[in-house]
Amino acid sequence: MSAVNIRNIRKEDNTQVATLIRKVLVDLGAPKVGTAYADVTLDHMFENYDKPRAAYLVLEENGVILGCAGVAQLDNCKDNICELQKMYFLEEARGKGIGSQMLRQCLKKAKEFNFDKIYLETMPYMKAAQKLYAKMGFEYIDKPLGDTGHYSCPVYMVAKL
Repeated sequence: MSAVNIRNIRKEDNTQVATLIRKVLVDLGAPKVGTAYADVTLDHMFENYDKPRAAYLVLEENGVILGCAGVAQLDNCKDNICELQKMYFLEEARGKGIGSQMLRQCLKKAKEFNFDKIYLETMPYMKAAQKLYAKMGFEYIDKPLGDTGHYSCPVYMVAKL
């Protein structure tokens, strides 16, 4: 891989990001209902994160987006907790340490936004992702926080910032 660039999402990235997320979910065999696949915000990611205490990052190589992830206040949660949202990478970007770079950038943003904790939901078979999350300080919890609407993602993890 040549040099990659992690940067904030731009409006013109919306289509490429939505296509990437849907492709990864289909490739991984994830349900289309109860996951990010069905989120109404998926086609408008720039606008969705264009607000205080939120950021969405893309991983770009030679003008092509290979991965993405974001942080924002956890929906329907009164506590000062953000959610790691929609972290996905195309197959050609996996296993190269880029996920660690992206996750570090998201944790840095969450700290800059002064959140106390960061929460995520994932699928049971996404073992490589869970291993990365655990390595970066996330711990498993037995029930969901907030209400993300992702009822098909029954693995919950949280980390102190």
